[in-house]
Amino acid sequence: MRLSRFLHRICGIAVWLCLPAFAQQAPPEPLADPIPERIEAGDIAVGLEDFVRLPRLPDASSVLLTTDAHARIQYLKPLPDNSRRLAIHDLRGALYLVSEEGGDVGLLLNLREQDVDFNDSVFPNETGLLGVAFHPDFARAGSPGHGKFYTAYSATSASGVADYFEENSGSHESVIREWTMDDPSASVFRGESREIFRIGQFAQNHNIGNLEFNPAARPGDSDYGMLYATLGDGGGANDPNENGQSAGEVLSSIIRIDPLGGERYGIPPDNPFVGMAGFAPEVWAWGLRHAQHFSFDSDGTMYINDIGQTQIEEVNIGLPGANYGWRLREGTFATAFGIGGVRPNPVYPRPADEQDFVYPVAQYDHDEGAAISSGYVYRGAAIPELRGKYVFADLVRGRVFYIETEGLTPDRPAQIRELVIHIHGEPGNIAEAFGHPNTYARGLRADLRLGIDSRGELYALTKGDGWVRKFVALD
Repeated sequence: MRLSRFLHRICGIAVWLCLPAFAQQAPPEPLADPIPERIEAGDIAVGLEDFVRLPRLPDASSVLLTTDAHARIQYLKPLPDNSRRLAIHDLRGALYLVSEEGGDVGLLLNLREQDVDFNDSVFPNETGLLGVAFHPDFARAGSPGHGKFYTAYSATSASGVADYFEENSGSHESVIREWTMDDPSASVFRGESREIFRIGQFAQNHNIGNLEFNPAARPGDSDYGMLYATLGDGGGANDPNENGQSAGEVLSSIIRIDPLGGERYGIPPDNPFVGMAGFAPEVWAWGLRHAQHFSFDSDGTMYINDIGQTQIEEVNIGLPGANYGWRLREGTFATAFGIGGVRPNPVYPRPADEQDFVYPVAQYDHDEGAAISSGYVYRGAAIPELRGKYVFADLVRGRVFYIETEGLTPDRPAQIRELVIHIHGEPGNIAEAFGHPNTYARGLRADLRLGIDSRGELYALTKGDGWVRKFVALD
């Protein structure tokens, strides 16, 4: 039994109150300002151009802390079929298609209308249709992946048997489902589907998130057609079930599976923990708190944005087998659980590592933002000065940042600059211009995420008003 769990049981109070009796020296002081350097505006400015607005759908329920969003837009990404169509999905269960040229938004699929036990009522802010990915062979007739795409969504606990945490699924379960279209060029789904993966969720938040295939992989590569998915620590503050450092299960990790291998899915033989005792073979990287979003650059480099507890938001480079440290580490700092004898939620100076952790390549504290959302390396042509930079957003405060991608090194955080965004002709803030009332705290909430099209151009997605806007060069 772990010491922390033993102390919880014999003391019946928080572990940080129990540990001082065992401490051999005075505990460290919390860091009042972990990153004192301020993020300054960079010398790159862009505009925002209205692109499309999604329809307003009703929430299945109204629960505490649920925001009143027009559309709970989660991601926007291109279909891999040279059609220049974009997929946009709403947590409420709708998957839309729209041309990169704009125009009308069409409904491809509504999970509420499918017999898949879809359930977004537990916590509309964070449950529902959470991720979508299209197989790289989606448009290749005759291939096993022809017409196939994948969704990550929330389902009722009694609707199936989970591959992991079936016994601890009191809130709901997260599911990956494969959909096969009869005609991949169609604008409305017709076809069949099957469930390929399911995991129990003991709390309403920190669920399954983004799904991706590596776009740099080519037929014949070991990574071609392998599906990546991110899973949070299961919810609750400070990872109460200690899933972050438990790689024998799959919460707090990025998993990698072969969706076309085996009866339901296969384990890629080059996954880093295949055959290792005490490790789930699906796990590709672990020690993440709530990495809702990750993305691949055109060279196959993975960027992972991990939402912190109360102090540090971080950008990591995805590496097979990497342990990013949660809940013992938050950013390049130690948590109370990585030290003992101190109170949780502040961060502390980092002691010498007793195990191998991979630290962020960029980070910011809550003086600058509140929760990191999505990010992409810009490879478009419209804004030349932004090309090759990693662009990412704070979903609450509506700020957009960027870093250089050359020479990024874990544990040597890169300098972050803020992208200057012109709104209605003047520099502005997305939360102030397009935000909606924040039910977690005072003020406005941007609910900002980013999307990308087939040409590498970027888009801003704001849930409050349901708009998708394109980043454009200033006139």
